[in-house]
This record gives sequence, C-alpha cells and structure tokens, in this order.
Amino acid sequence: MTIHQTTGRPAFELDTRLISAVAGAPPPDTGAGALRATLTFAWRALLKIRHVPEQLLDATLFPIMFTLMFTYVFGGAVIGSPEAYLGYALPGILAQTVVFMTMYTAVTLNTDIERGAFDRFRSQPIWRPAPLVGALVGDTLRYGIASAFVFGIATLIGYRAPGGLGGVAGAVVLLLVFCSALSWLWLIIGLTVRTPAAVMGASTMILFPLTFVSPAFAPPETMPAWVQDFVAVNPVTLLVEAARGLLDGVPDAGDLALVLALSGAMTVVFAPIALRLYNRRT
Repeated sequence: MTIHQTTGRPAFELDTRLISAVAGAPPPDTGAGALRATLTFAWRALLKIRHVPEQLLDATLFPIMFTLMFTYVFGGAVIGSPEAYLGYALPGILAQTVVFMTMYTAVTLNTDIERGAFDRFRSQPIWRPAPLVGALVGDTLRYGIASAFVFGIATLIGYRAPGGLGGVAGAVVLLLVFCSALSWLWLIIGLTVRTPAAVMGASTMILFPLTFVSPAFAPPETMPAWVQDFVAVNPVTLLVEAARGLLDGVPDAGDLALVLALSGAMTVVFAPIALRLYNRRT
C-alpha cells in the first residue's frame, strides 16, 4: 500500500476523493449518525399519521370521549356531582389515555417486522437502534397531543387546575417520562409475539387492571381490602397520585421521586432487553 508522505493516508483514498471532487460527485456515504437517524425515524412515525389520519383517533377522539363519559356517567354516582368528579378523575383520565397509547409503539414495530421493513433498515448505513428509538420519540409527540386534548375538553366543561399552568405542565411532563419508559416493555412484547393483534391482546390484558384497579376513577377506600393491597403496589397508582398532586397545587416530593425512579428503572431494565431482541429479530 502506498502512503502519502504529507497526510499519512493511503494514496488511493486521496485519489478517490480528488476524482470525486473534480467530477462534482458527492463523497461516499458513510451513514447517518445516531441523532440524525433517530430524528429521521421519528419523522417517519409522524408521516404515518399524515398518510393514515385514523391513527390520531386514539390521541384526539378517545380522550374527548373518555373525559365526557367518565365525568357525566360516573361523576354523580362516585362523588356527587360531575364537576367535583372531574377535578378528582382528570389525572386518572389523562393517565389512562396516554398509558393505553403506549401499546401502539409495539404494534407498529411488529407490523414493520411482519412486512419486512426492518430487513431494509438493516441494510442501511444507520445507527442500528434508530428505528426503535425514533419510533419512541415520534410517539411521545402523540402522547403530548392526547394530553392537550384531555385538558382542552376538560377546560371547556369547566375544569380549572388549582396548580395552574405550572401544575399542568409538570403533570404532562411526568406522564411523558413514565410512558416513554413503559413503552420499552411493549417493545419487548412486540418483538416477541408474532402478530400485531397478539401485541394488542397481551398489552390490553396488562393495562386494564393497571389503570382501573387504581385510584384513577374511584377512591381506594371504597374498595375491598385485597383490592386495596393491589392498588398500593400498582405503579399507575404512583403516577396518578403524583399527577393529581401537581394539578391540585400540592405536589408530593416523595411521589414524584418514586415515579421518576420507577421510570428510570424500567428504562434501565427493559431497554437493553428490547435492543437485544431487536438485534436478534432483525
């Protein structure tokens, strides 16, 4: 191999670059970096919504439906008036709406694998985890849209957060952190089961008891003792209580610390497993 005396690089490499520059051709593609590749796949997730607007139903129509239904159907029976119940249940409605949306990251991933899209991604010179991380980033925006719709419809029917805009912003950020961490678990399921329908079935069986057997929609004191025991260790309970404290203007530092610690633990435990399964599957 001939080494250039000035640069110390192989002479054939310099010749290739010189010829490309003289001919006006772009330099060889060395692949997208981690940040650029991640943002590209996040944008891909958003483009899917533009081409299939029905995907926004769970971020727009469902939050409106749940907020109105729980307020006016259960409000009088649980607390005595829809207005009072809305103040109690809004953190639960918000948590349920966004937590249920986390399963769609796994559904989309499983669909892409089934259709062979990830075989094409694997052949590209990109950061390997970018399709997974980019999908999570794109879905986080959908979580934010759903949260905005929940607060929008609640405001229209009379809700005012005692904690003000700071409490609302804090509750939404806390929810996004928790749900982004939880999404890694659904990615594991999406990489393990065979069909998108199986992903939704497995996720729904887990999410229904987590969201409903909690203080989201009814005070735990009205539940049987054995149900209260489950409520006490339910991670959604921590999320709902921490968000409720922020919205009510009385944040509990202990609840906030527990939610953030749990979110970090889920990411540390589930993310490496998901990435390992992804490397094997694709």
